[in-house]
Amino acid sequence: MISTDASWRQTITQEGGGPIARADDLYATRIKSAIDRALAGCLLVITSPLLLLAVALVKLTSPGPVIYSQRRVGRGGRNFTIYKVRSMTYNCERTTGPRWSTGRDSRVTPVGRFLRRTHLDELPQLWNVLRGDMSLVGPRPERPEFVTQLAKVFPDYMERLAVAPGLTGLAQVQLPPDSDVEGVGLKLSFDLYYVGRVGFLMDVRVLLGTIPHVLGCSYEFTRKLLRFPSLEVIQGEVRGGTLGVPKADEVPVEPAPASRPEFSNTADWGGVMSPMSSALLSPSEGPQLA
Repeated sequence: MISTDASWRQTITQEGGGPIARADDLYATRIKSAIDRALAGCLLVITSPLLLLAVALVKLTSPGPVIYSQRRVGRGGRNFTIYKVRSMTYNCERTTGPRWSTGRDSRVTPVGRFLRRTHLDELPQLWNVLRGDMSLVGPRPERPEFVTQLAKVFPDYMERLAVAPGLTGLAQVQLPPDSDVEGVGLKLSFDLYYVGRVGFLMDVRVLLGTIPHVLGCSYEFTRKLLRFPSLEVIQGEVRGGTLGVPKADEVPVEPAPASRPEFSNTADWGGVMSPMSSALLSPSEGPQLA
């Protein structure tokens, strides 16, 4: 289990000199949560017919549970249970074990492909937002048993836990699904950029950017429409240390269980590790990329 008592107190300075945001300021800790719950409640009511349709389609076309739950790591390293509509065949990893999900993964059902493409499989996570486990906007949550392994490959990985994980995020609307370790690193840059600039206007832009993303518009179109910074700009600020994100060593992590495999380098990830982004792994499904 991942746990921390870090306060995440950090002031960030923009190029002009004034403070941009703090990972624990009034907006990030109080106002953001209130807005999240209000919008999630409305969205859950509005989208309930679509959710019921998705559940019915999975039930009629694939044996096994239609909703599955799994432990994920949230803000400050606190574990919570995430929910999603199943899009892969039930218990598909019994013979293969965990492995990367590809664009034409045979484990994904025909209905599951539609659910993934339209992101309808993510609708149950509105309940997580109502519970306060997640935010509408933030880095995607990862499995606790993988977090310490990711932190070994990416020393700054724990810094993304300064904010609540999100249903959508800057990385999700600007980058394609992860397919390798390099993709995980790119998404991490966007997550750290978001942590360093979390605020009301940033969240509004990401929510607006989610609309063309769901509709299938190109990442470039979304970036230009919402005036998101380019990958080069984000990597430059993150690597240059101009964003005052919390330090990774502020998050104490308990030792990994002895039964969990260790990964000494990125080459060990193939076919085993889950990507940092919106990968969702459960006993009934393999790693998924959203």
